[in-house]
Amino acid sequence: MRHPFRFLVDLTVGLAIACLVGFGSAALVLDRDRPFGAVTAGAWSAWPASGSPDADPYTKAMQARSGEVPLGAGEGLIFIAEADDAGTPLSGRCSYRIVGQTPAARLWTLTAYDAEGHLMDNAVRRTSFHSREILREADGRFVIAIGPEAEPGNWLPVATGGSFRLLLRLYDTPVGSGSDVRDLVMPRIERGECR
Repeated sequence: MRHPFRFLVDLTVGLAIACLVGFGSAALVLDRDRPFGAVTAGAWSAWPASGSPDADPYTKAMQARSGEVPLGAGEGLIFIAEADDAGTPLSGRCSYRIVGQTPAARLWTLTAYDAEGHLMDNAVRRTSFHSREILREADGRFVIAIGPEAEPGNWLPVATGGSFRLLLRLYDTPVGSGSDVRDLVMPRIERGECR
């Protein structure tokens, strides 16, 4: 027969291990960047359910932890790119071209953030472009140059030597479900020269 004290010690140790594993695994998942529900189109990824009641519990917990307020399902959709179309991570030491058109939307914005998710200070005080100010080609396409060196036309400066990410926000767009997102033709991200 087991001694009651030994049973209490075993129970306490078991509960401590369960709590450590449970809280540790939850913290590990929450430190990642939206692990569930991602839908990709080219170099761009979106999480269509993140602003809806259908968002998974981990996404809701990450949003609560970061203070992020996602676009609601009827408001629009956010696409994030952390690599170019070849799969190479975006670097502030390189220049890039965003080429193409966006999916249908009443308004869109393209913003560059550093690796920590902050806007980057720069001399020209430009942190984003929106659809109403962009210069377009005759066929409706646009080309946006991104990099540390000034370029003519649409230029978005990047003021970091490290990695960065691009956020393309589509406001008032018919795109919303996962299958719709997978079929989209998104602007290409082409890498140029690196210094």
